[in-house]
Amino acid sequence: MAKKLSTEMVELLGNYGHIGFTFVAAIFIGLGGGIYLDEHFFDGKTSPWFTFIGLAFGIGAGFKSLFDILRTPAAKPKDEDAEG
Repeated sequence: MAKKLSTEMVELLGNYGHIGFTFVAAIFIGLGGGIYLDEHFFDGKTSPWFTFIGLAFGIGAGFKSLFDILRTPAAKPKDEDAEG
């Protein structure tokens, strides 16, 4: 019983950790891309517009990945079918 609880806890922590990491990573990647475009590609002439655009794309990508993760049905544990 304790082992099953521990396994479920690890699975839940993995799922929630995946959601948080994916959401934050998408935002930082979009923000970083926008800053890179502003500073290195356009030499700061367009600053801060591409930073804002990159941040908006990052937030949008974060929410899209969040909704994709939430719509995916969770897998049932294998031993649950055997019990009943």
